[in-house]
Amino acid sequence: MDNKNQIQIRVDEREAKGVYSNVMEIKSSKEEFCIDFLNIFPPIGALTARVIISPGHLKRMLKVLQNTVVGYESKFGKIDEAQEPPKSQMGFHTEPGV
Repeated sequence: MDNKNQIQIRVDEREAKGVYSNVMEIKSSKEEFCIDFLNIFPPIGALTARVIISPGHLKRMLKVLQNTVVGYESKFGKIDEAQEPPKSQMGFHTEPGV
């Protein structure tokens, strides 16, 4: 790849460490999806990251995630899906109708 086409990404130390999330909520409008990642440890919880993305980019992201899971499973074996907790407790949620 030509150096003229390379983009250097700066990552500060806080971002490089990453954040833990055990809950995800998704809201959407016609123009965008808002994905909130939360860390819930009752009785408290915190928003750890919010990603706002266009529908077209989200669809591309879904393909990449699916391909990544397929590659992972071919290398390490099948991933067992975590059991969904009751809706009133923590878990991965979308707004009704999404």
